[in-house]
Amino acid sequence: MKGDPLKLTSIGADISGNDVSCSYSLIKNIENDIHKLLDIGAHKAALTNITGDDIVISAFVHDNDLEIINKAIVQILKENAEDIGDIAGISKTPKGAGEGISYAEASISQDRYPDAVILAFDTYGGEPFVKNVVKSSFDAATGMDNVTDIGGGANGIVKIPGVGYVSDETDDPVVAATIEDIESVGVVAGAMVGAALGNKNVYLVKRGTPSYVIPGSVILSVSAYMNGNVMDLAVPLAERMRILG
Repeated sequence: MKGDPLKLTSIGADISGNDVSCSYSLIKNIENDIHKLLDIGAHKAALTNITGDDIVISAFVHDNDLEIINKAIVQILKENAEDIGDIAGISKTPKGAGEGISYAEASISQDRYPDAVILAFDTYGGEPFVKNVVKSSFDAATGMDNVTDIGGGANGIVKIPGVGYVSDETDDPVVAATIEDIESVGVVAGAMVGAALGNKNVYLVKRGTPSYVIPGSVILSVSAYMNGNVMDLAVPLAERMRILG
């Protein structure tokens, strides 16, 4: 990978036809379109997180291709949308930015194969405390050994290269951390998830689980994205967090 600058880009959106889950057909259609990102230069690409009625498409991209890949991801979301939802919040100017898609961008250590931990959050009623939950996860990974970079969250107006501007009013943020050592993936993911769960009314869910929680809650999914392969870390982390005895 040396001499070939890469970044991780993750874009999340609520494009489901309901407020609880993503249909099988929506998921399948998006997965069938992922090849389009590879065709135009993405190093790797995948549907990494499915959280309630939100999905996240992530890609390892060459620096020079970031704008074109981001634009293509949004186009895939738009073409497969059951409801235009978050896509309507994208603006060409900061002034017009609305509640739109979620974005995380993180640099990658160039002498290693790319690994990352991606957390996606969802609420039922747009609960504003989701920002505190996201900040907890972000802060937990900050300064950890073998973390190259962290991106995402919900902080002010966000400019998404190649796409436009969105506000920080999203209730389904994404946080991504790039990792330099595969053995650190579990350490970083555990810290980020643990910090999130320390907040009130926050629940860890498996990838693709509907948001069957009492309103006033936040759910999150966590994926390891390792050289283009996606692993749902919710089950192994839940097992590790059990009290033995």
